[in-house]
This record gives sequence, C-alpha cells and structure tokens, in this order.
Amino acid sequence: MTLLIGALTIGLILSLLALGVFISFRIFEFPDITADGSITLGAALAAALLVHHVHPIVATVAALIAGATAGTLTAVIHTRFGVNGLLSGILVMTGLYSINLHIMGKSNVPLLSENTLATMAERAGTALTGASTDVVIAGWTVAVRDLSTLVCSLIVVVVVAIALFVFFRTNLGLSMQAAGDNAQMIRALGVNVDTMIVLGLALSNGLIALSGALLAQYQGFADVQMGIGMVVWGLASVIIGEALVGVRQLGLLIAGGILGSVLFRLLVAIALRGGLDPNDLKLVTAVFVFAALVLPQLARRATAWRRRRAA
Repeated sequence: MTLLIGALTIGLILSLLALGVFISFRIFEFPDITADGSITLGAALAAALLVHHVHPIVATVAALIAGATAGTLTAVIHTRFGVNGLLSGILVMTGLYSINLHIMGKSNVPLLSENTLATMAERAGTALTGASTDVVIAGWTVAVRDLSTLVCSLIVVVVVAIALFVFFRTNLGLSMQAAGDNAQMIRALGVNVDTMIVLGLALSNGLIALSGALLAQYQGFADVQMGIGMVVWGLASVIIGEALVGVRQLGLLIAGGILGSVLFRLLVAIALRGGLDPNDLKLVTAVFVFAALVLPQLARRATAWRRRRAA
C-alpha cells in the first residue's frame, strides 16, 4: 500500500511537469529543453529558501516565479535574437546547471529536518484523523504522512488543472492556442505571436518549476542532477494521456496529461518492484517514448498500404 500511495503522489506531482510539457510541445510545438533545468531550479530555490526558514508556501511560489523567468528567457532568446528554439532551450538549461549549484551552494540539500509542505500536510492530517502515525483504510495500514501528502498533492493538481482550463478559455488563452495552431492567421488578426510564445513558455516552465519544488519537499531533498531526462518523462506522460482520452478537446487533454503521469509512474513503480535495474530507467523511458512516437505512424502507413492493396 505504501508503494501504491508513493507512486500516486509522485505521479500527481510530476503531472504538473506533464502539463508544462503539454503547453510547450503540444500547444506551441516548441521543443523546449529548458524543462530539465527548470524542474531543478524550482527544487533548488525552494530548498535554499526552506533551509533559511522561509515559509513553505512562499518558497514554493518563489520557485514557480523562477521557473517562469527561465521560460521567459528561453522565449526571448528565440524570438528577439532569432536563435533556434531547440538551441535556445539548451543554452538556458546549460546555464541553469551552474545557477542551481550557486543557489544550493552544494550538489545536494537535505530537507528532512525543515518545515515543508509535506510536514504541513502531515500536521493537518494528524489533526483531522486524530492518529499520530498510521490510519487503517479498507483494512490497509497507511502512514498519516503518506496519505496527507497524497491528498495535498491531489488538491494542488486539481486546482492547477481547473485554473489552466479556465485560462485557456479566456481571450488570452485562446490567442495562445491560435498562435500555436496557425501563427500566420493570428498575426493577420493583429496578435503578436512572439508575445504569445513568451507567455506560453513562461507558463510552461512555471508549472515545471512548481513540480520540482513539490517533488523536493516530498522526497526530502533537492539534487542538482534531478532534472536529467525529465522532459522525456513529461513527454511520455503526455503521449500516454493522449492515448487514454483519444480526443483533442482541451479539458480532456489536460485530464489525460495528469492520468498519463500517474499511470506512467505506476508502471515505473511496478517495473522497479519487479526487478528492473534503476540504472536502466532512463533508457527504458527513452525507448518507450520513441516507440510511442513511431508506432502510430507505422500503424497509419500499414493501414494505408492495406487499403491500396485492397483497391
């Protein structure tokens, strides 16, 4: 039960990463590699503030703003200086590695003795359940900390998902979607496409940094290497989510990204429990994303070939 709750919690936290990747890769079709640096930036800044006894909510919001700043920088390099989008993200991601080290002062910052959102959730759970350590749910013994953190993560993700859906129904949100779908059309209507890209990447990396801040507080540490390969993780979650919902409606795609992240984390947890070498996890993730991207194309080609043959 502990394994299941832990996988669900991390899946929910990383669903914010998936939503950020969804904005950059799916709405704007922008290959934003900044995500690998932004998630670490969020974790590093939140950890650095927490060890200086800053309130966890303030530290988390500061991490979100820092991630949005990193995304803005990537977009400005691309739109104002004409640098290729992929290279812009690589430049910012590379620079963030040193910035994250300077923020933390070392490669790893422990948070086990600090006041975090996880400890706040645990105190709230203890007060509500009246249990100091464990509670029994459907015959299963569950730690109050694990259950409280899961509920807290679920609340945060639901609020973010609803806010994101409402935002993309506003005039600004619709303009951002139109800028990603057809830049020439929206430019003819008087909308500044470059501004939409800047706002979109700022929102994307803000969510990714928020995910990093929550992940660090849940795991009890921030590490400078924790962002490696995270953009692939987010893309895998988006692909799984799209396969689950099977439609292109915005609300369902947002829900699909969350479900995809949770399902992907559960699959990883099952694989690790079944004996998968943790050193192979990134390789397996990369292979899975490659297969998810290529197999639909191969299936469409095979279908078209069979139709031509039948005709």
